[in-house]
Amino acid sequence: MRPLGIPTVLDRLIQQALLEVLTPVFDPAFSEHSYGFRPGRSAHDAVEAARRYVEEGYGWVVDLDIEKFFDRVNHDVLMARVARRVRDKRVLRLIRRYLQAGVMVEGVAVRTDEGTPQGGPLSPLLANILLDELDKELERRGHRFVRYADDCRLNHYLRGWLAYFHVADALSALEDIEGWLHRRLRACVWSSHAPTGSARGCLTSLKAIAVPAMPDEPPGADPHAGWCGRSGA
Repeated sequence: MRPLGIPTVLDRLIQQALLEVLTPVFDPAFSEHSYGFRPGRSAHDAVEAARRYVEEGYGWVVDLDIEKFFDRVNHDVLMARVARRVRDKRVLRLIRRYLQAGVMVEGVAVRTDEGTPQGGPLSPLLANILLDELDKELERRGHRFVRYADDCRLNHYLRGWLAYFHVADALSALEDIEGWLHRRLRACVWSSHAPTGSARGCLTSLKAIAVPAMPDEPPGADPHAGWCGRSGA
């Protein structure tokens, strides 16, 4: 569990404006190995990068996660990094005030002296600004790595369910499993909606509750197979 710093509508608007201005200032200098919360980059890109490392023959994977990173960010260190590229003191003061805005704990506002409150548009950019130094050090040491926010893999990054696995080798196996589950679940529904035991009655009952047929039945197949599953399935 982690306290979230959910900004008000006005604060969210201001943070988004800061993000739109600061992203072009900082993002071009970020490491090519950083993929989290950056324009034009996604988890799929991170997966592809990790796969390229595997195809190049790198077989060892080291999974790193910085414990309580967002809770322990030192404000002075972070602001020093921001001040390297931002000279406007009003902007710097505004960012620090957002960092110190605090969170609600059991209805009481608690000031935050460290960490970046998650929940606002600005937090991911601030995290990347601080972690870019880690990226540069890993590059200096010659490591092949992929970083997504505070999660880093020195060579595999997979997330999500079937839609995300189109970039992974597990897709065909997952499709087979999903198809089997669909057929079995439809068979269960078929059995539970058999008022007279006749196929026509089952079919009418299933259509009445809007249970669709399987879309991949071949032409000429059993007209009931789309609902009850293929023979031998």
